[in-house]
Amino acid sequence: MESDTMTISSRYCGLPPRLATRVGAAGGIRQGFTRHMLGGFTLAEAMMATVVLGIAAAGVLLPFTTGAKVRAEGMRRTLGAKLASDLMEQIVNAPFEDIVSNYDGYSEAQGQVKDATGTVFTGSNYTNFSRDVSCQYVYMPQESGAVAPKFIRVTVRVYYSSKEIANINRLVGE
Repeated sequence: MESDTMTISSRYCGLPPRLATRVGAAGGIRQGFTRHMLGGFTLAEAMMATVVLGIAAAGVLLPFTTGAKVRAEGMRRTLGAKLASDLMEQIVNAPFEDIVSNYDGYSEAQGQVKDATGTVFTGSNYTNFSRDVSCQYVYMPQESGAVAPKFIRVTVRVYYSSKEIANINRLVGE
């Protein structure tokens, strides 16, 4: 009569010969296998997999956060250039005689940037912007200092959080 246990050949279960084991008559595993060999993860393995996936996810997401910062900086620079251009347009349309007296030293404090009608921009996009203007008479080499200047160099600077982000220079003539 056969015994109540039998040896499982490694060629039937696909395991190396050293892992072959004995199975009882009831089919229960007796020796040689651990829970890990039967398929499944230990807590330590699951935690290591979580750490590795977390590091990989951080590496994948980093370019997206950097891209968002670059995009925001580009939007600020674009808005700053528009604010500088709008103020320059307003200055150029003023009478030549009034440019220096009205705009030299002109400045708008942070969060107090105004549109062409003099109304302060109230949108949250404008809260950290400020701008200033400087005007200088320009004399041509052939002109003497006794003749009234025919040109003014106008510079408009726009700042975001006290950092210059846009600068426009223009030579305005009579």
